[in-house]
Amino acid sequence: MKVKSEETNTIYCKEKRISIFGKSMFKMLFICLMIIFLGIFMVGCSQSTESRMGQNSSESMFRGNLQRTGVFMTKGVHELTELKWQLQTDDKVNSSPAVSDGVVYFGSDDNYLYAVNTQTGQLNWKFPTINFKFLSSPAVRVVYFGSTDNYLYAVDVNTGQLKWKFETNEWIISSPAVSDGVVYFGSWDNYLYAVNIKTGQLKWKFKTNNSVGSSPAVSDGVVYFGSTDNYLYAVDVNTGQLKWKFKTDAKVGSSPAVSDGVVYFGNTNNYLYAVDVTGQLKWKFKTDAKVGSSPAVSDGVVYFGSTNNYLHAVDVNTGQLKWKFKTNAEVFSSPAVCEGVVYFGSNDNYLYAVDVNTGQLKWKFKTDGEVFSSPAVSDGVVYFGSGDYLYAIN
Repeated sequence: MKVKSEETNTIYCKEKRISIFGKSMFKMLFICLMIIFLGIFMVGCSQSTESRMGQNSSESMFRGNLQRTGVFMTKGVHELTELKWQLQTDDKVNSSPAVSDGVVYFGSDDNYLYAVNTQTGQLNWKFPTINFKFLSSPAVRVVYFGSTDNYLYAVDVNTGQLKWKFETNEWIISSPAVSDGVVYFGSWDNYLYAVNIKTGQLKWKFKTNNSVGSSPAVSDGVVYFGSTDNYLYAVDVNTGQLKWKFKTDAKVGSSPAVSDGVVYFGNTNNYLYAVDVTGQLKWKFKTDAKVGSSPAVSDGVVYFGSTNNYLHAVDVNTGQLKWKFKTNAEVFSSPAVCEGVVYFGSNDNYLYAVDVNTGQLKWKFKTDGEVFSSPAVSDGVVYFGSGDYLYAIN
């Protein structure tokens, strides 16, 4: 483990595309589902003390906040009017975007992290990594993101210059979470890491029994994350000591969402789980296919996608289905909720906007490729990746 330093300020990145089954072939596969799982692992900004100095916005982190609830506190898109712009890269955009201070950050399989002006769609800068296909989603003021070259990077948001990088022993597809001067992220070397954001030095690391592709959620002094060893973990943010772990019967690639004392997450054995913050099962909801999407939680409902082609809406208190919305292909994209609308992508090449109360379609937008990327919403614009493009629609 080496740290290459320069200094710091604040942003983060998140997951890439994965499928979930095993470490060589499983690696490629898991990468498809994980990307999916983690928000698709694609937008990755988390909030920290430093990020509050800039724009204290939900758009600047993966899944909208440190709790990973997928809720964006901004103006949404109730009626689709136009494609604002699209930017083409040299390979697939599976990474979920993060938005901060008029710039959208995202990764591409062409090995670059991009910073693009939200108004014009013009490139501000791009940052190269070493042979990395699967990007984690970014987090913002300094941009933090992981890569398949085994490094977590900290890049200055204004200049695109490296501040420091931290080396692990395996791929990093987990989108980082930044809180109180520490960045938390998982690696395929079986560890969850806590690293000082100013120095890039290790604070602590926690060992599991298999790969950690799940993006961590941070709430009330505890970091929650899943591992492909079939467990969800709760670890003290200060000491790195285990508080509890919850065993499932399959790999946990889904990024957990924490809301009102309950942790929600999916696994590859077709379940969505609701576990209270003491580690006790509240309920579990069974679908007829893998839960590859990370959940969003808003106003008493948890939303998540499945490889059965549906987006599900489940009551958080009872674990009962409220409604489900059918697409024409698998739903790996993790939903985003904003102003009564849930946004998500499908492998049928569409981005969907669905009413949270009725489950009825409000609009859909067709692209030329599968939509693995989890959308980010900011100031009346939805940003997401599909094929080789990042799209901005309003």
